[in-house]
Amino acid sequence: QVQLVESGGGSAQTGGSLRLSCAASGVILSMDDMGWYRQAPGKQRELVATITSITSGDHTDYADSVKGRFTISRDNTKNIMYLRMNSLNSEDTAVYYCNQYPTIYWDWGRGTQVTVSS
Repeated sequence: QVQLVESGGGSAQTGGSLRLSCAASGVILSMDDMGWYRQAPGKQRELVATITSITSGDHTDYADSVKGRFTISRDNTKNIMYLRMNSLNSEDTAVYYCNQYPTIYWDWGRGTQVTVSS
């Protein structure tokens, strides 16, 4: 059974940084195309960053709203995926989740809350 556990969220000021982690059990993250998603209050969950599997070259891509500020990466030795978030602003306030991309077969984790305030 695949279990995803997101962590690293918290409160940050505008312009600040956070690094989120996605730890997985029951699966090797590097063997799947993965994404970071977020859901803000009253909004639908959106995809913010993706990374292809190691066999597909670890290619990354980003939503326009986070491009240049967020960086997705993986530590294959630890089976953890990261999302480095810089230059945070209030629109980044959301619960952040990790999961497969584009097709999701795994259950969602609980996510990690990110709150950005001025």
